[in-house]
Amino acid sequence: MKTYKRIVFVAESGTSRAPMAAGILGEYTLKHPVEIITRGLVVLFPEPLNQKAEAVMISNGITMEGFMSSQITEDDFDDDTLVLTMEEQQRQKILEGFDGAKPENVHVLTTLVGDELEIIDPYGGNLQAYGLCYETLSKSIKKLVKLLNEGE
Repeated sequence: MKTYKRIVFVAESGTSRAPMAAGILGEYTLKHPVEIITRGLVVLFPEPLNQKAEAVMISNGITMEGFMSSQITEDDFDDDTLVLTMEEQQRQKILEGFDGAKPENVHVLTTLVGDELEIIDPYGGNLQAYGLCYETLSKSIKKLVKLLNEGE
């Protein structure tokens, strides 16, 4: 895998899955410094971290003080940026909606790392649903770190 300078995690509102993924990746040491950011596909106004997602992250030792969601824009795409979505549908929306989005730089996280299932949106679920989402993300992120650290 090529070396990227920036990784953008994207989900629907950008308040639970994307920040959980970013928080988990931020716990790892990568061979190459990389900026980790999150975006939402539908962010009408900045929102804080989902409370259940935050509770699960805190229980796993990850805090994201002052986090606010932000809308993905054309500026989020370049050749040195890897964009990772949680679902194929989100990947398709990005590829169709942004001129700078290239198929080789926009992937579904789980597909990229060889996992079969997409990351299910826990929104509206109980704390356990968010915990399960976190665990699933953790497994995929661990594989992502391996890919990133293998370099080109």
